[in-house]
Amino acid sequence: MKAIIVTIGDEILLGQILDTNSRFAAAALAQLGIETVQMLSVADTPQQIRCAADAALKQADIVIMTGGLGPTKDDLTKKTLADYFGTRLVFNEQAYKWVEEFVSHYPKGSMNLYNKNQALLPQECVLLRNRKGTACGMWFEKDGRVLVSLPGVPFEAEHLLKEEVIPRLEKRLAGDLLSYKMLTVFDVPESELAMSLANYEESLPAGIGLAYLPSPGFVRLRLTAKGKAKEQLAQYWTHLKRALIGKRFTESMHGAPEDVFAEKIARLGVTVATAESCTGGNIAHMITAVAGASRYFLGGVVSYANEVKVNVLGVNAEDLEKYGAVSEPVALQMAQGVRKLTGADFAVATTGVAGPNGGSAEKPVGTVWIAVAGPQGAAAQRFHFSATRERNIAKASVKALELLLEAAAQKDR
Repeated sequence: MKAIIVTIGDEILLGQILDTNSRFAAAALAQLGIETVQMLSVADTPQQIRCAADAALKQADIVIMTGGLGPTKDDLTKKTLADYFGTRLVFNEQAYKWVEEFVSHYPKGSMNLYNKNQALLPQECVLLRNRKGTACGMWFEKDGRVLVSLPGVPFEAEHLLKEEVIPRLEKRLAGDLLSYKMLTVFDVPESELAMSLANYEESLPAGIGLAYLPSPGFVRLRLTAKGKAKEQLAQYWTHLKRALIGKRFTESMHGAPEDVFAEKIARLGVTVATAESCTGGNIAHMITAVAGASRYFLGGVVSYANEVKVNVLGVNAEDLEKYGAVSEPVALQMAQGVRKLTGADFAVATTGVAGPNGGSAEKPVGTVWIAVAGPQGAAAQRFHFSATRERNIAKASVKALELLLEAAAQKDR
């Protein structure tokens, strides 16, 4: 099964907001085994919406469309799709009750004409109840293909995808979906990994394929099977893991380092904290991006300035002067300081030269010290990641999560 994702909105095309809906939708579809073959953004005009719908339905089995369902006059998706599917807008009593129930939590008098107009919907479509807003989702079918229209507000679109769209697709397409498994390989460049798996890839039968999904510091591998080849997926999955012996990898359907970290650190039952300089809070962001982080993450300090390292984390000013901020003693004291400050079982600290400027012969751009402190003491390692600022931050963050997890896993040994 193939899908196309269409986002509607001038604000996306003007670069005023980031399109996160496509990423979430693609990930949700991928978990079902539905391949997204295209993503596109179009202006909120009838012509663009109609052209996008028409082109997408000719190429894909499923079209996910987000945006243009608000109550104002510039939101044109409902009327355009009603015309496209040969139906008309009618007042829907059920949808009105849903809107009424939703706005009942607003201050008195909030049910106005614009809210009421959210109950004007295409007559020939399946309505998807939106418990996070006033705009219903809409499910259309044409020539055996499906187009789903969702609100553009990310948390509303995500809610409808999880609660309404994915369950319907799962039930409808159960026999046609791909099967797949994923794992994440760390610290091996994509080209080197591909060379090491060349013989394995040549052994794959028709219907089974291996995809490489690289990110800074790790590569996700997706093994996909379709048709009768689904019966052989487990066999070739085992062969893949054998081919990776000697490399560090972890099995996870999500595969992102923060998801792997969350799953394992929660199981260990320990608490963690972060002290960040060169990563600027990115490690804390990765940890808290996963639901349930409050069970194990106590807090973090972004100690970009040396004054914060000294006054908040307790780093020795003389050591800063003698060794510099990018050094083993400072990294160790940062980790120990934030552990003491928060009371966490384990803490990780980063200090380095992210770039593009600030490097030296002794400490070139990409030099990062990462320290982990725990009940048994603290240890630090020096790394050299990249000449690119974004990649340095990303790689250092992934490595920090890895080292933090390794230290926590040693607690009972």
